[in-house]
Formats: sequence, C-alpha cells, structure tokens
Amino acid sequence: MLSGLCPADVANIERATVAAVAPDAVHTWPLAAQPEASAHWLLPMDRGTVGRAHSAVPLAHQFTPAHAAHTQPIADHYRAAGLAPVFRLPDTASAPSVRPVHQALSQQHFSPHEPTWVQVMATDAMVAALGIQPVRVQAQVGASTQASPAWQALFLGPGMDPVDGAHRVRNLSRAVGTVYVSAELGGQTVACGAASFGWGWMGVHGMRTAQSHRGQGLAAQVLQTMAQLAQRRGIARVFLQVGAANAPALALYQRVGFQPAWGYAYWRGGCGGVSGAGV
Repeated sequence: MLSGLCPADVANIERATVAAVAPDAVHTWPLAAQPEASAHWLLPMDRGTVGRAHSAVPLAHQFTPAHAAHTQPIADHYRAAGLAPVFRLPDTASAPSVRPVHQALSQQHFSPHEPTWVQVMATDAMVAALGIQPVRVQAQVGASTQASPAWQALFLGPGMDPVDGAHRVRNLSRAVGTVYVSAELGGQTVACGAASFGWGWMGVHGMRTAQSHRGQGLAAQVLQTMAQLAQRRGIARVFLQVGAANAPALALYQRVGFQPAWGYAYWRGGCGGVSGAGV
C-alpha cells in the first residue's frame, strides 16, 4: 500500500465502493480461520456490466493462505448463481502478500485486466487545492439527488458504450445518498460527476466533460462542489478510482493532490462455465 492507510481504511473504502454501485445483492464470505469481519471477502452479485458490482473483493490486504484456498469455492459460488466469477485484487506492488492469491487464480486460468488506481486525499486539502486551480470558463454548478436527463445524456455521450453506460447509471441511481453534480454553460450540461457518501468517505464517480469543453477547468469545478458537499457533511476524506491508462484524469487528480493508495486489477477467466442460471 502506497498511502499509509490503515487496514480499517481499506475495508471501509471497499465497503463504500460496493455500496456506491448498488449491486443486486452482496454476500459476505468469511474465512473460517479468521472470524474477524476485516478478513472477510465481499461478494457483490449483479448481472450488469459494472465490474465493481460483480467482482469478489477482500476487505483486508494482509493475505493469508486461506485467501488463496477460498478462491475456488468463491468462483463456484458465482457460477452457481449463474454469474461468471471475477476477482478484484490489489497488485503485488501495493500488497506483496497477495502473490499466492494471484498464483492460485492463474492456476485456475484467471488473468488480470483493467489496471486501476485507488487514490485518496483529505477533504479540506481538496477544497483548498481546487480553490486555486486555474479556470478558463466559470460554469454554473449545481447538485441534485437525481440523475437528470441532461446529466445522463452527458454521461452516456461519445466514447461510452450505451449498454455499459445504462448499467452504470442504473447502479449509481439506486445507491442510497448519491449526489449528482452538473456544470452548465448557457443552459447546457458540459461536465458532470457523482458523489457517494458512506463509511466515513466520499467517493468520486462518473466524471465526464463534454469533448468540446475539455481543458477549461470544468471538471475541477465539479470536484470542488463535491468536496464542499463532503466538508459540510463532516466527511474528512475522499477516494476515487481511475484507470491506469487514463492519462488526462490521472494528471487532473495529481494536480489536485490525490495520492495513490493501491493499484488493482480485475481477474477474469477461469475454467468452467456458469451453472444454475437464474438462481
């Protein structure tokens, strides 16, 4: 782990991540040798396309042989529900003890995909940093508890697979307490994002800027409104997840002051199909 988070922080971020994408169901998979809740896996169960909503994730980054031993029964649990098993696991640079889990999955013909960073920072520092970000165009920024048609239209715009986008909107919309932030110019929504609140953290999701308005400081204005919302709610820390290949977003978050917490990937594949479809 790169940011010095404590084990409870990791568990709370993972719980908040799953809650923000509101799967159809969430199962808990305890490790018999470690009855404490922080050693459990969370098993989000969802038939949509949102990876975080249907991938098994450990609540702790201190891995034991039991974690590796449980990968096969967890995969079978997903298959029995008619779902393809997916594991969301930290990389070895962030959590060296995860290596045996990676090896166990490799033996079951899983492989890692979509390397992603979890990044964190303090809410007060985020507000201060965004207050001095250069802004070329000042937008009208508002927040709502509903994803408006204009918010959805921008989120589902060019570059977003329409089926995947529809699932993402569905999952975000049914999460409890999500706030949708929009930046408007001339009555047109040109930047947007969604904020989740839970387990002591604010999560940043769904950041989009219209292609014709990029580079104008609009995403920073959306983030600033989110940070102010967190500040007013007494939430001291913020997390987000960003693809390792998304250079523009990584550059923005670095300018704001986000720090890497850990990297992860989705382990997909595995031998054998699903069984018990419709269960």
